[in-house]
Amino acid sequence: MVLLRWRDPFERTALSELNRLQEEMNMLFDRFFGRRSPLSGAGVFPAVNVAEDDSNLYITAELPGIDPKDIDLTVEEDSVVIKGERKLEEEGEDISYHRREREGGSFSRTITLPTRIVADKATAKVKDGVLTLTLPKAEEAKPKKIEIKVD
Repeated sequence: MVLLRWRDPFERTALSELNRLQEEMNMLFDRFFGRRSPLSGAGVFPAVNVAEDDSNLYITAELPGIDPKDIDLTVEEDSVVIKGERKLEEEGEDISYHRREREGGSFSRTITLPTRIVADKATAKVKDGVLTLTLPKAEEAKPKKIEIKVD
């Protein structure tokens, strides 16, 4: 039995049609070549969360098995680029795999920020394979309290 996702027949924007075509092409390639690697440039590695409070933006990125020396961060006023490489151990010729899902290789991920930041004051740390960036918001991006005057 084949299950198909229902699509609204009135949703005919060019973007939705392109997204549908991309999904179908991805499914075709997945069936033919097997599941794509998260490091293959599909734009999903590393998985990230972007959060904020009044003063900072916070980005956490999952980078398991990647040496922090192999991570290159570029922070600008409106974006962050995370580049790196996951190096896998060399196995001997007598090793045969029953299943191999962990991939090695280079990756690059650009995250567009929802507000301007002060790039010079950004900090980064890695703990247990999770990269945490703290990005101070630019003064003009911070919320301002406005006093209400009563006549």
